[in-house]
Amino acid sequence: MGLETEKADVQLFMDDDSYSRHSGADYADPEKFADSGGDRDPNGLNSHLKVGFEDVIAEPESAHSLDKVWICSHALFEISKYVIYKFLTLFLAIPLAFVAGILFATLSCLHIWFVMPFVKTCLMVLPSMQTIWKSVTDVIIAPLCASAGRSFSSVSLRLSHD
Repeated sequence: MGLETEKADVQLFMDDDSYSRHSGADYADPEKFADSGGDRDPNGLNSHLKVGFEDVIAEPESAHSLDKVWICSHALFEISKYVIYKFLTLFLAIPLAFVAGILFATLSCLHIWFVMPFVKTCLMVLPSMQTIWKSVTDVIIAPLCASAGRSFSSVSLRLSHD
């Protein structure tokens, strides 16, 4: 009885077309991925890159250029920043995204299939190694250090100023 009520509540807020039955992205409709003015940096990873003209060029009250120069330099700054960014992303975004995808896939694979099994193996073997190491130190190193300590304990130094 509770399940039917829950399904009815869900259907009130979502229609069947917008509710995806799978957890992955729906790549069939590329229009959904086109930017419609949405935030492409929702986590604020690159918030430090929001640089405006006033952040780079600022004139104090005592030193103002001509208004036309200020307006033209502002426009040139914004246009060049926009055009150069679009040009660079046109040629670099897809290859760099491909390289980053390969890099992160490789790192993930290495971490999942090599690093973590090695760490788990070491953690399994460590208690045995700890017992063996304690035995080695008790049998070999501790008597050696005790003998050296007894030998050097009888040594005395006298400093004389001649």
